[in-house]
Amino acid sequence: MTFETYPKTWIIAVLITFSVTLTAVSCKSSGGGGVFGPADDTQEAVKLVDAANEDLTKIKVLYDENEGKRQELKSAMEKNDAATAKKIADDVVYLINDGASSGNDAVDKIQKAQEMNINDDYREYLRLKEESLKLQLEAFEQYRMAARTLRDNYDPKNDVLREKVKEEFKSRSDNYRTLMEKARDYSSRANELYKAVLRKQTAAN
Repeated sequence: MTFETYPKTWIIAVLITFSVTLTAVSCKSSGGGGVFGPADDTQEAVKLVDAANEDLTKIKVLYDENEGKRQELKSAMEKNDAATAKKIADDVVYLINDGASSGNDAVDKIQKAQEMNINDDYREYLRLKEESLKLQLEAFEQYRMAARTLRDNYDPKNDVLREKVKEEFKSRSDNYRTLMEKARDYSSRANELYKAVLRKQTAAN
């Protein structure tokens, strides 16, 4: 990964995936029913999950508002404008800090929902979604550290330091991709569980 191509798809992929991790599930009780079946605390658990989705929506807004920074950063690097590149990288670090805060709030809400008296299938669904979100937060952290390295060490006139920063970017990029693949796997397993429960309920009816 070169400095010129670094942010082109990475930050967009993180944000979009992160924001839709907890796609709403039709599990609200109606007279004690729902896709995941009756359970005393299902409605309250769903409220917590809805609140978690609101946290993730905040992250999507932050990404949308700051997506243009990748082009600004690319332009600064092409001009060897270290001061501007470092300023933009600093903005990205703070953006990710804000996003991580909302993400951790979402994880807390999901964990609380799992502790309630809910159907075992729904609890497992939430556990899988939680694992997916936590992995994405880890990937997020890799991006933050990469941006911080750029902010603190980027010097286009120093070939040795430039190469060192490039190598760290590549390493953290690889870590990001690995974590995101694992996150997608957990999310896919959760979605398959939902589909299986839905099929079972349909067959029973």
